[in-house]
Amino acid sequence: MCQSTELNPISTDPTHTGFLTILEKATDMAENTEQNEAKHDSSSSPGVTDQEKEIAASAYEAYLSGKYDESLKHLETLQELNKEDYKIAMNKAVVEFYKSSQTTTGTLKQTLLAMKNQVHTSAEDIDGLDDVENSWLYYNQAIIHYHMRQYSDAIAIGERLYQFLEPFEKFAQAVCFLLVDLYLLTFQPEKALHLLAVLDKLSTTGSSKNGKGESSNKDGANQKAEFTAMMEAAKSKMHQYKVRAYIQMKSSKACKREIKSVMNTAGNSAPSLFLKSNFEYLRGNYRKAVKLLNSSNIAEHPGPIKTGECVRCMFWNNLGCIHFAMGKHNLGIFYFKKALQENDHTCAQLGDGSNAHAKKFTGIPMCALLANKRYELLYNCGIQLLHIGRPLAAFECLMEAVQVYHSNPRLWLRLAECCISANKGSEQESKGLPCKKGIVQSIVGQGYHRKIILASQSTQNTIYSEGQSAAIPVASMEFAAIGLRNALLLLPEHQQDAKTENGSKICSQAGSTESGNENSDACSGKGPEADKFLSAAPSSPLRKQEVENLRCSILACSAYVALALGDNLMALNHAEKLLHQTKVSGSLKFLGHLYAAEALISLDRISDAIGHLNPENVSDVSMGVLSSEQDQGSDKGEEPVESSGKQTPLCYPSSVTSARAMMLFNLGSAYCLRSEYEKARKCLHQAASMVNTKEIPPEAILLAVYLELQNGNTQLALQIIKRNQLLPSPVQRVSPDSRKKPVQPIQLPSSFTQVQRK
Repeated sequence: MCQSTELNPISTDPTHTGFLTILEKATDMAENTEQNEAKHDSSSSPGVTDQEKEIAASAYEAYLSGKYDESLKHLETLQELNKEDYKIAMNKAVVEFYKSSQTTTGTLKQTLLAMKNQVHTSAEDIDGLDDVENSWLYYNQAIIHYHMRQYSDAIAIGERLYQFLEPFEKFAQAVCFLLVDLYLLTFQPEKALHLLAVLDKLSTTGSSKNGKGESSNKDGANQKAEFTAMMEAAKSKMHQYKVRAYIQMKSSKACKREIKSVMNTAGNSAPSLFLKSNFEYLRGNYRKAVKLLNSSNIAEHPGPIKTGECVRCMFWNNLGCIHFAMGKHNLGIFYFKKALQENDHTCAQLGDGSNAHAKKFTGIPMCALLANKRYELLYNCGIQLLHIGRPLAAFECLMEAVQVYHSNPRLWLRLAECCISANKGSEQESKGLPCKKGIVQSIVGQGYHRKIILASQSTQNTIYSEGQSAAIPVASMEFAAIGLRNALLLLPEHQQDAKTENGSKICSQAGSTESGNENSDACSGKGPEADKFLSAAPSSPLRKQEVENLRCSILACSAYVALALGDNLMALNHAEKLLHQTKVSGSLKFLGHLYAAEALISLDRISDAIGHLNPENVSDVSMGVLSSEQDQGSDKGEEPVESSGKQTPLCYPSSVTSARAMMLFNLGSAYCLRSEYEKARKCLHQAASMVNTKEIPPEAILLAVYLELQNGNTQLALQIIKRNQLLPSPVQRVSPDSRKKPVQPIQLPSSFTQVQRK
């Protein structure tokens, strides 16, 4: 079952306040760097001449006015006078970057890396830096990593910078906001809230110290006043950050309180309405969430050039998520397609951002690197298409998304489900399985030579590909087996080691690429909260119980696929592993017994199969195992946000009675294979009495026909075929004369099991 939380609202805040802050700081980094270097070269450094002071001031003024060529000339002149200072070269690189309209992100990254090597320091030993102004170099590097979605590297630099920051500097606020945004992007809300509390404290302390220092030191008082004004201006952004953090933590009470603060400071702006809509979406108030989205005036929102976000794209995406949760899947896919169109239009305007990975970040504005949400939208489209019964279209979307999110085990499971669903549908069409038309395939001949041809029920040992490699991404059962194997490998091997290995083992696997490092960055923190999660980007990370539920679903699908491919030993192995899981849901336990029994029957171990087909093995058919871990807010005394507002969908079988009836039907098949026909007949009729006549599968009717033919009751067998339903056993046995003609038994149907999508 694809949960609604698997879909990802791209942003709860259309302006993405943290990103907007980072853009401002990216501009400030050049302004402040120019200013600081001018001050450093003119006043604080010994031997700085008046000429150098004048040139530095001219370069800074030219930069502020957008005259980048003139600024570069002044910087080149300044560099000729002072060739030893790398900061001048860094300022040149920043000015050249803005001169190119922020399209040379890769070049700037390499330049900053070379400068770091020149200084002979690294982010690891940044604590020992004597010159604090070197921090601008590392901050610039963190900005580049942020826009390239290399969140782990950006967090490592930001956390080192945070350790030695001056508390009342504008630069300190920039680093804190950068870290807050990174923590939220990597689903570490506790760390984000800690930094926001620090910013609140700094704002209060700065205001109190401002009043005391104004009489004694006017310059210091002015700095404190400037800092206080800056913090007041950032209050609205801080409240929005807190709402995003509480939404991730599913803390309803605190989130409701912060939303009131957001509405008071920001009013009915698009960011505040988007946040409130997301909150109502998580609570299950879908109509209210739609109403809030529609009331947001997205036309007045600045374009992606200024904010780096396509608000229209997020609007349609969030509408798609809401309608998905409402069960209106066709409307959901309509909105997701609208979001994809808006995303492609935005990327075309910004310089073909859709091919950012292929071009290695060259020729594309830096803001466009985060504006492109194509792969997140394709993920959402794939999940939605899978729900509306279009597995081939879903497979195409998810295959494109897996190129970026290749370390998401749940995505590999979804790809396997697409393959299973596609082959299941084509199999029924090509083989004419009697799911709707009954057990008769056709009738040939007339009169005495009239023959009834029954539909074949045997689907075992079917190979779906014709000579092509299983690794080719085609919706085949062989590729499903590969996807399920990948999903199992991405999960922690041992449950006991999950807490200690998730942060290191999983992150190291996913962090091997530069373009898709967001896959593993939910594990990048070193705090205890990072050990509870397994990355599943672009959706929320998986908690411990969710990982175990996912493992059970993968094992169930793996057993089914192995049976379809004729690999009975592997199917038995997967089924037994599924049954040995400590927290397996009732429905999956039921499937595990069925798959194990079918594999054992194919291996001619009928006695072992009969043990699995005992109806007493079924005591529950619930869909999942829920845990309090899903609601972090409950651990802190908070009222948790509801995970979804809809009930668990009905599954097959829908009750314990129907599940036990299915067990008895299969048990009758097993007894038939051992020629224990009386036991088989008892199982068959006992199962038929437990369910509605319409719920009796066609395989059971064929089994009844087989039993009557074995018993010599040809007329009764014909009646069962004509009526397409089970009949009570006759009271009187047929005469021995009717058994003189040898009867050719029809092919015995194997265990009729059905895959359960999870």
